Amino acid sequence: MNIHPTAIVDPKAELGKNISIGPYTIINEGVRIGDNVQIGSNVLIDSGTIIERNCKVHHGAVLGTPPQDLKFGGEKTFLEIGENTVIREYATINRGTRHRGKVTVGSNCFIMMYAHIAHDCIIGNNVILANSVNIAGHVEVEDYAIIGGVVPVHQFTRIGAHSIIGGGFRVPKDVPPYILAGGYPLRYMGLNIIGLKRRNFSADTILALKKACRILFQSQYNTTQAVEKIKSEIEPLPEIKHLIEFIEKSERGIIK
Repeated sequence: MNIHPTAIVDPKAELGKNISIGPYTIINEGVRIGDNVQIGSNVLIDSGTIIERNCKVHHGAVLGTPPQDLKFGGEKTFLEIGENTVIREYATINRGTRHRGKVTVGSNCFIMMYAHIAHDCIIGNNVILANSVNIAGHVEVEDYAIIGGVVPVHQFTRIGAHSIIGGGFRVPKDVPPYILAGGYPLRYMGLNIIGLKRRNFSADTILALKKACRILFQSQYNTTQAVEKIKSEIEPLPEIKHLIEFIEKSERGIIK
C-alpha cells in the first residue's frame, strides 16, 4: 500500500490491497475501498462511500459528501461506485437521502472533470459523462449512455441506454434509448447508428429501431398511438421491447 505521509486516513476506513493514496487526501471513517484503487492528491472521500476494485480517482475529486437537499436530515446513506470506473479532476458525487438511501455509479464508467452527480441517482455501467455535466437528484442513466459537456439534467429524468446527448444542451424530459438528442428544446436528432454498430448490434436490430424511431418521432402519431403502432408492426426484439417499456414508464414524458 502506498499512502502519502500527508494523507489523512481514518483508522476505521476499510482499505483493500495495492492501494495508492496521494498527498493531502482525506478518507473518513465508514469508507470502504477495494483492491488496486488509485486515489490522487487533495481528494475527499466521505463516510458511506464504497469504491470497488480497479477504480481511479483523480486530483480534487469529492465523493460521498452529504446531499444538497434541504429535506436531508442527516440519515445514514451511501455512495457506491462500481469497479474500473474513472473519476477525473474535481468531479463531485453526493450520497443519497432517505428517498433511496444511496447513489449508485456502475462499473467501467468515465466521469470527466467538474461533473456532478446529485443525491439518489442511478448511473448504469459504461456511462460517459463529459466535462461539467450536472446531474440533478433522482436521475437515472442507463448503460452505455453518453452525455456531452456542460449539460444540465433535470431532476427525476431518465436517460436511456446507448443514447447520446450533445454537448451544451439541457435535458428537461426523458431521453429514450438508442437515439441521438440535441437542440433547443432538446429533441430527437436520429438513431445512434455508429454507437450501435460499435457495440455489435445486428443489422436487423438497427433496422427495426430505425422503423420504431420513424414512427415515434417522425410521424403524425402522438406518443400513445406511436407505441401501439410499434407494437403491432415491428418484431418484438429485446431492444424494441426495452424502447417501449422505457416510454411506458416515463413520468416526465419523453423528448419529441
